[in-house]
Amino acid sequence: MIQDLFSSKKSLFADGVQTVLRAQENRNRRVVLLKGNMVQNSRSASRGISARVNNKGTLGFASVADYSAEAADMVLKAATENAMFLSKHSNRNVQLPASIGTGNLGVKGEIVDVEQKLIIEACQTIDNYVATKYPDLTSRTVVYTEDSQDKIIYTSDAHDGHMIIPRCYIYVMMSSETKDGVPVELFKALGGYGSFYDNFGNLDKYYPDIDALYKRVMDKKEGVYAEAGYKTVVLGGMMGGMLAHEAVGHTVEADLVKAGSVAGPSLNKEVASNLVNMVDFANVYEGKQAPLPVYVDDEGTEANDAVLIKDGILTGYMNDRETAEEYNMAPNGNARGWGFADEPIIRMRNTCILPGKNTVDELIASVEDGYYLVESGNGQADLTGEFMFGVTCGYEIKNGKLGKALLDTTVSGVAFDMLKTVDMISNEVEWSSSGFCGKKQPMAVSMGGPHMRCKIMIGGR
Repeated sequence: MIQDLFSSKKSLFADGVQTVLRAQENRNRRVVLLKGNMVQNSRSASRGISARVNNKGTLGFASVADYSAEAADMVLKAATENAMFLSKHSNRNVQLPASIGTGNLGVKGEIVDVEQKLIIEACQTIDNYVATKYPDLTSRTVVYTEDSQDKIIYTSDAHDGHMIIPRCYIYVMMSSETKDGVPVELFKALGGYGSFYDNFGNLDKYYPDIDALYKRVMDKKEGVYAEAGYKTVVLGGMMGGMLAHEAVGHTVEADLVKAGSVAGPSLNKEVASNLVNMVDFANVYEGKQAPLPVYVDDEGTEANDAVLIKDGILTGYMNDRETAEEYNMAPNGNARGWGFADEPIIRMRNTCILPGKNTVDELIASVEDGYYLVESGNGQADLTGEFMFGVTCGYEIKNGKLGKALLDTTVSGVAFDMLKTVDMISNEVEWSSSGFCGKKQPMAVSMGGPHMRCKIMIGGR
């Protein structure tokens, strides 16, 4: 955990401007085994200090790759001078966002460093399990990744805090071939929030997930191509999470609303079936810690849940302090930067479509002729809400029962149109917290969703 050297620096904040001083360290580790051979073994860290000053709506930012009291003095002086200089050449003279609470939120999170050899041994144990039990695979890869953010934040008129977000994963990738020689591959991310011992102190608990992954690869090996067209489908939780993040979440980030997203004219209007509810959770979901908890953002805003869709109606956006003021909404702690030199921008945290009342079995049984789409390997969407996702794992549904597995395909549509076709939602949510969002800078995010029955355009061969 980084040391706090900066509490006295608040006395240097200039009068009449809003100031944030952020000290930060990012740590990364990676180990890769390909067919049991180590092909990568690395660790890295970056550490520095940044300051952002808001002078009548004009922002000055400065950062330095140094971690000392003197460096804090330097960035505060530079950011203040930058804001003052820019304000002389801009026409902005706006009322600064009002304070949304002050105080020190204390230390949240913990990073526990472990020897690299323990990470390597864990990867070797997983790899040996796969190699021994499933020798018929054409290839296997085991990847350990660890990334963490450790931030100390001091503000002029908001909350101070020490925020730590550790996470680590072991990815298991399996490859095979169809009888025609077409390669098929699937992967599973094991792990989550926390340090190595939190997630991998007991590897045995992951073996059922690895066995299920192998079964899906073997199913896919005998798979068929989907029939292209507008189909009734059951979207798996991971597909629902991808939809929540890519196709809906980005359109309701207030900076992208200002840039012209479809959510601008859609506020307080129906954008989905009345079964659909969507929230960007801060740090708690259903009474338990959210997959990637955030307690204070990089503007000093205490993190709270942002309700985005309520009973099919678009009710709000994700904001920073400035856009919250502009749209007359409450800021909920969505402004974050990935590295010390990155300015905070509006980002998602734990974005999720909420569960409904039906079981997954009931959703599948209700489909006479359609598809069960389980996993997506990638996806993209634009500000109109138009999306296209790759489907890496899926199954036919015939007369309410699962049929043959699908080979890789795609789905596409316009999110708000597609969500209006949702007529059944499962009573459980699946979360994925291993990914990064790539909006201008990386950011660790979590996304989740239930199973949903809807209509969607699916690609064929």
